[in-house]
Amino acid sequence: MKAEIITIGDEILSGQTLNTNAAFIGEILTKNHIDVNAAVVVGDKEEPILDAFKKAFINNDLILVTGGLGPTHDDLTLDCIVKFFNTELIKSEEVLRDIRTFFGKRNREVTPLNEAQALVPKIADVIRNHFGTAPGTWIEKDGKILVSMPGVPTEMKEMMKGYVIPRITEEKLEKKSNRIIKSLLTTGIPESYIFERLGNIHELLQGSLMAFLPSQFGVRLRITVDGDNSEEVKDKLSFIEQQIRAKVGQYIYGTDNDTLEGVVGKLLLERDLTVAIAESCTGGLISSRITNVPGSSKYFERGIIAYSNGAKVEHLKIDENMIDQYGAVSIEVARLMAEGVKAVSGTDIGISVTGILGPGGATFNKPVGLVYIGYCDQKICTAREFRFGDDRILNKDRTSQAALDMLRRNLLGIQYED
Repeated sequence: MKAEIITIGDEILSGQTLNTNAAFIGEILTKNHIDVNAAVVVGDKEEPILDAFKKAFINNDLILVTGGLGPTHDDLTLDCIVKFFNTELIKSEEVLRDIRTFFGKRNREVTPLNEAQALVPKIADVIRNHFGTAPGTWIEKDGKILVSMPGVPTEMKEMMKGYVIPRITEEKLEKKSNRIIKSLLTTGIPESYIFERLGNIHELLQGSLMAFLPSQFGVRLRITVDGDNSEEVKDKLSFIEQQIRAKVGQYIYGTDNDTLEGVVGKLLLERDLTVAIAESCTGGLISSRITNVPGSSKYFERGIIAYSNGAKVEHLKIDENMIDQYGAVSIEVARLMAEGVKAVSGTDIGISVTGILGPGGATFNKPVGLVYIGYCDQKICTAREFRFGDDRILNKDRTSQAALDMLRRNLLGIQYED
C-alpha cells in the first residue's frame, strides 16, 4: 500500500507552525508497513487543495489529509472534498451529539457555527472526534481511500491510533510483511562518533537498513529488518542490536518510544530512591520533564530554580564567598548546588545545573554553551563540565538531557569516557 500525506494550512507554509502532523503520520504508517510516497503542504486555497487531491490519487492507494476542518471561513477542506468526489454534505446526528456533549462538559453554549461541524460528506464514514468538535472522514472510491482529520495534533493522533490504522490493518493488509522496525535511543555521543565506532556498517547490517536520526536530545538509530519469516527477522534484529550495544551500549538509554525521564524514573522506583533538582540555567525544565512521568511523586521531592546568586545562597545554603571566588558558573558551585539541594530536601540524590546558555553573559574563559552539572548521593558529590552550542533554547534541552543522563549513569554505575 502506497500513501501520501497532505497537510493543509497557511500557518504551515509560512513557518508559523511546525508540521509535526506529517512526521507523526509518516512514522505510524511506516511502522505498519505502509510506504509513504510523499508528504506535501498546501495553503488554505481551493485550487491548490483540489490539485493536491488529484495528484495524490494518481500515484497512491491511501491519502491522509490534516487541517482545514474548522468552523471558520478559511477552513476549506470539507468543501474541497465535496467538490472532488461530487457529493454533498449531510448532517450527522452522531457528530451533533458529540459536539453538544463536548460543549456541555465545558459548560459552554453550542452556537450555529459549532453545529455546522456536524455536516459531513454523504459518501463518507465518520471518524468520531473524542478530543474536539471537527469529525474526521473516511471515503473509498475506485479502490482508493481518502481520510481527512483535524489539524490539531491530539485530535489527529487519536483518530490515527484509534480508527485509521486499525481499519487499514483490517481491510488492506491481507499479506503480513515479515518486517520489524526498532529504534535504539542514544544520548551524549554525536552521530559521527557512533558511525565510526560501529565500523563496517554494511557488514553489521547484512542487507538490513539503519537510519541515523539526530536531535538536540541524542541520536535515534532506527533499524529496519525484513526477511522470509518472522523468526529469521527476529534473529537478524537481535544480532544487529547486540553488535551495536557492544560498541556504543553505554550511550543507549532506551528503545522506540522510551523517554530518558521515564527510564530514570523507573530506575529510581526500582531502587526506592528520591531525587531533588537545583536548576539555574534551565529554569525548571528538568523538573518539568521528570514530572511529565505519571507517578513521579514517588521519587521526585522538589525542584528549586536558583537562578540568581542570591537564590543559590538563600535556598541552597551555598557560601557566598565560593560564588565570589569561582563564579556562579563553575564546577565548584555546581557540586555545592547538588549537595545543597540534597541536604535541604532530605533526598537520596541531588542534581544541579548551572551554565551560560547565551547569547550574552559569556567571557573569554567561559563561552556560550558552557554548562556544569552536579551530582550528589550518599557516597559522592561531584560535577562535570559540558560544552554545548550557541542556541539558547537548544542548550536548555541539551542541558536537561545531559543532567538526566548523568543521573541514569550513576544509578547504573556507568562511568564516563574521559
